[in-house]
Amino acid sequence: MRLATAAGVLLLALSLHAVEEKSDAAEFLGWLLESKRDLQGIDFSEVLAATSGKKIIPIHPTSDKPWLDKLSAILDRTLAKLNDPAHPIHAAGRINEASRFIEDELMAQCAAEKGWACGIPKTSTGEEQRSGYPDLRLVLEDGSIVYLDPKLHAADSRGSSLRTFYYEPKTTTGKVHDDARHLLVGVSHNQGQGGQLRFEGWELVDVSKIKVRLKAEFQASNRDLYREESVVLQSTPN
Repeated sequence: MRLATAAGVLLLALSLHAVEEKSDAAEFLGWLLESKRDLQGIDFSEVLAATSGKKIIPIHPTSDKPWLDKLSAILDRTLAKLNDPAHPIHAAGRINEASRFIEDELMAQCAAEKGWACGIPKTSTGEEQRSGYPDLRLVLEDGSIVYLDPKLHAADSRGSSLRTFYYEPKTTTGKVHDDARHLLVGVSHNQGQGGQLRFEGWELVDVSKIKVRLKAEFQASNRDLYREESVVLQSTPN
């Protein structure tokens, strides 16, 4: 209900833009500041349904056990491969660069499972896109869909309050086009302690149970910042 109200106010604010731009900004900002506390603890399934029209199907441990057992074995094999010192992931410069290797390895392992297919989700325009939620689209033998989103975290930061999951709804670049199960694949690592990066374990999180919050953020690029009319002084070129 809160999400629907917020969306309604946002649409109203945007519609006022054609009438009076200044009052549009003032009214929207006023609403945003007053309603900040109301945009906490929102079910992500509600957000996804409102922005994509698709439902997140909750995981049922009993009926979903056969394919979950297969996925469990796949994740064990994936981490074993990644922990091989010869794997290219150990040449990655930063831990953030390791995410791509995990996605690729998990995708290959899932695609190799008999009756399964796995790939990069496509946008509304039909193009595969790496960035954005979710990372992988898994098709099980019965044709049902499971979206997978691998996430790396240091083993000692599991309880951190820093943002590690985000979703930016876009009409043309949205990647969720099915009513489906959604799983976050949490992979913990040792931060390279002892001189060797090691992936210590994995967890599967039912995204239907995740709650999110909206963080309002105003941003600008360098192109926006360093416009000729904005710069008042600069150094003399050498």
